[in-house]
Amino acid sequence: MGRITASRKQLKPDPNFGSLLAAKFINCLMWDGKKAVAQTVFYDALEEISKRIKDSEPIEVFHQAVENVKPNIEVRSKRVGGAAYQVPMQVNRNRQQSLAIRWLLIAVRDKKGRPTHLKLADELVAAYNREGAAMTRRENVHRMADANKAFAHFAW
Repeated sequence: MGRITASRKQLKPDPNFGSLLAAKFINCLMWDGKKAVAQTVFYDALEEISKRIKDSEPIEVFHQAVENVKPNIEVRSKRVGGAAYQVPMQVNRNRQQSLAIRWLLIAVRDKKGRPTHLKLADELVAAYNREGAAMTRRENVHRMADANKAFAHFAW
C-alpha cells in the first residue's frame, strides 16, 4: 500500500462541475487508464441521481454522500510487549477522503449484473441518505473503534 502518488498536486478540477473531489473520484474509478470511460460512467451516474432526487444538484448529492461516508476514527494495530492491540485513532483529512472514495467504489464493484453508472447512482443516493454498503462499512469501523476504546492510551 505504500505507493505515494503526486496526484494531489497535479489534480485538475473535473470539466463539468469544476470539482476537485469529482476529479479525484473519477481517477479512482478509472480502470486501465481509460479516463473517458470513467468520466462517462460518473456523469451518467450524476444524471441518474438528478432524475431520482429532484430538488438538489447532483454534484451536491455526490459531495454530501462522500462527506457522510468519511470515517472520523479508525483502529490501527499497535504492538505493545508482544501483543498487538487495535488502537482507535483519529483519521486525517486526506485519509478520510481516500477511505470514503475507496469504500464507495468497493461497494459499487461488489454489486454485480447492472451497468456501473446505475450501481454508482444507487450507492451515492444511499450514502446521501446515510445508508448502503459504504455507510455500513463506516459504521463497522466506528463500532470497532468504540469497542477498543480501552486501548486508546496506546495511541502514539
